Amino acid sequence: MIPSSPFLCVITDEAYDPVTLAEKALRGGAAMIQLRHKTASGTELFSWAVAIRNLCREYHALFIINDRVDIALACEADGVHLGQDDLPAAAARKLLGNTRIIGVSASSLEEAVQAEKDGADYIGFGHIYPTVSKLKEHDPLGPENLKKTVASVSLPVVAIGGITIENAPILVSMGATGVAVISAVSRAEKPSKAASELLSALQQGLP
Repeated sequence: MIPSSPFLCVITDEAYDPVTLAEKALRGGAAMIQLRHKTASGTELFSWAVAIRNLCREYHALFIINDRVDIALACEADGVHLGQDDLPAAAARKLLGNTRIIGVSASSLEEAVQAEKDGADYIGFGHIYPTVSKLKEHDPLGPENLKKTVASVSLPVVAIGGITIENAPILVSMGATGVAVISAVSRAEKPSKAASELLSALQQGLP
């Protein structure tokens, strides 16, 4: 089940140890951890996944694997997050069943609507603001496109891309169920404190 709004998802940063980062993020109040590492071997991913899964259970948080349905199944993660070029959500559902969560990235209203039709449980929408954490092929979408997408789908929408303490509240006010961040936590001097402060900022966006 997707956490209650507003929640913080922290995505691991390839520049830092994912298990250590996950523990610090969870200590700061993150309700979801997403393990993302494009170049790691399956052995490395599985080892990290088991460790982070255990941490998430200890903190009563969700654990999501980026891209890799096989790793998610093997480590008994709570679900997967799929990009537009990954295994389609409908195919992933056949493998994962109905008890695990499937998130799908969308960078347009059309992709978000399609993800809902394909059986996704939540939409990762962005990038909202300029970001240096991932190479992007399109311009930032901005809060207004987030608002339109929230109004057009019935799924929880998680905003991603360039999110900071300063701009997080407006995304919640636009209807985002949560936000997902990388560098805002991973590259902070004190990641646990950064996660806690982001969570407090999200609360400010509630009506």
